[in-house]
Amino acid sequence: MTRSTQVQDLIDLLESEADRDRPDEETPDVGIVMGSDSDLDTMYGAYEALTELGFEEVTDYDDPPESRYTFETFVVSAHRTPELMYAYGETARERGLDVIIAGAGGKSADLPNMTASIAYPIPVVGVPVQEKSVSSVIGMPTGAPIVAVDAGKSFNAALSAVQILSRAHSELEERLDEYHDGLQDQVGDVSKRLHREGTERFRDER
Repeated sequence: MTRSTQVQDLIDLLESEADRDRPDEETPDVGIVMGSDSDLDTMYGAYEALTELGFEEVTDYDDPPESRYTFETFVVSAHRTPELMYAYGETARERGLDVIIAGAGGKSADLPNMTASIAYPIPVVGVPVQEKSVSSVIGMPTGAPIVAVDAGKSFNAALSAVQILSRAHSELEERLDEYHDGLQDQVGDVSKRLHREGTERFRDER
């Protein structure tokens, strides 16, 4: 199989990082991969959730963000760049990743479950980008686990990833609690307004 220069450059980058043995504080905690840049609008929810919880994106391994908690983002096609997919999964642990969020669309959405197999035992949260992708993402045999969210719910995938991390990082557990408290406040505020204003007025002023 021929390999493009661009893909080889990415494989070399991942393998080089795996050999660097950087401290945990300097490596991404979460990896986000998607099968195509056309998946980005759907996968952007993961970016929004992580940044809302104080994570920053790593775009240069030699110049990481100041935040203690970080993530990285790549396009990795299971079908068009299988060698890159293997390199990403095989180097994930050595590069310091603790959890991976993988999204793919179409009926052959193989990136999440293949990544879960290659990167095992690192947990992978699968995101079916479309409804027709759900069965492909969740259809793993016994002994080959993957966590998956509903179609398009990459925001929830990121929350699940942070939940996994929070078991070892109490600061993240506190951030999740604060986020959840904010959701409760929103519901409580809406409920009080609905009760106070009545259905017709509340509906008209929404």
